Amino acid sequence: MADVTVGKDKCGEQRLVSLPLSRIRVIMKSSPEVSSINQEALVLTAKATELFVQCLATHSYRHGTGKEKKALTYSDLANAAEESETFQFLADILPKKILASKYMKMLKEKREEEDENDDEESGNDEAEA
Repeated sequence: MADVTVGKDKCGEQRLVSLPLSRIRVIMKSSPEVSSINQEALVLTAKATELFVQCLATHSYRHGTGKEKKALTYSDLANAAEESETFQFLADILPKKILASKYMKMLKEKREEEDENDDEESGNDEAEA
């Protein structure tokens, strides 16, 4: 198995993980079910998070439009979340960006549709009475 060393600490020594463990500990402790956190569990969670982010970024880059520019864009991440079954659970967190005018138009159409449904239900109630 290859040694995996990603970051360096303040002294210049190599570290196994590059995410700040103190922040991960705070996030883990924010869960009411967690009372104490083992150091090994903390390091494994950090490493798993790094690998997940790396996998998401690699997949998004390979299947995205930013490849021509050699850049990873938000839209690449949003497309991966929407189109890949593996990352489907991120669709609510990484929604596709839309223009405000398009969003307002969608809201207007939705309200009109709801008003039509309400009118139909009112008509059915009156006919039954």
